[in-house]
Amino acid sequence: MSERTDQRLVRGARTRRMIARHAVDVASLEGLNGLSFGRLAAELGLSKSGVQTLFVTKESLQLAAVEAAREAFVDAVVRPAQGVPHGVARLRALVDNWIAYAGAPLFPGGCFWVANLADFDNRPGPVHDALFERQEGWLSLIAAELRHAADAGEITEVDADLAAFQIDAVLCAANIAFRLGDENVEEKVRQVIDGLVVPGVDLQRNRFLR
Repeated sequence: MSERTDQRLVRGARTRRMIARHAVDVASLEGLNGLSFGRLAAELGLSKSGVQTLFVTKESLQLAAVEAAREAFVDAVVRPAQGVPHGVARLRALVDNWIAYAGAPLFPGGCFWVANLADFDNRPGPVHDALFERQEGWLSLIAAELRHAADAGEITEVDADLAAFQIDAVLCAANIAFRLGDENVEEKVRQVIDGLVVPGVDLQRNRFLR
């Protein structure tokens, strides 16, 4: 009996992950408010009651989609950059990974966060909190690499939090440009980043660090 129960739990968890990942794709196109048990069930060939049993409420489904999107984002953008040295090199790796994530794109609607943050900025609650916790984490990650770069003398002293805000704003604009078919998005993003990440001066050797 316990073995059959364990198998059901495993199947249930697997199905839940599949539904949540599909919900991310839908929400990247139409927002988290576009999710419904009936729609996901129909698109995945499942019963509506089965989907509802796994998530119970729409809010729970939305939260599962946010977490699935976060995991996919970390795998595509953050984790591949962790082997790169801290500072400018890792910052550029994060930006390059983000460009690939939004430009490929990983989700059919482009960046999941750009598609959903604005919808929940004035809606207090667990979904709002989950979205903005991830956003704060992303900004903190960028700011940390800017501080590493400044401490190492790779760039001039910078207001890391402000620069992180500016970089994120550029990436959000790039997501829209990708969707509109702008063929020069990558070049524009890198030009802006170059303008923000100004090389520091090595006073002993009197030359710019590259």
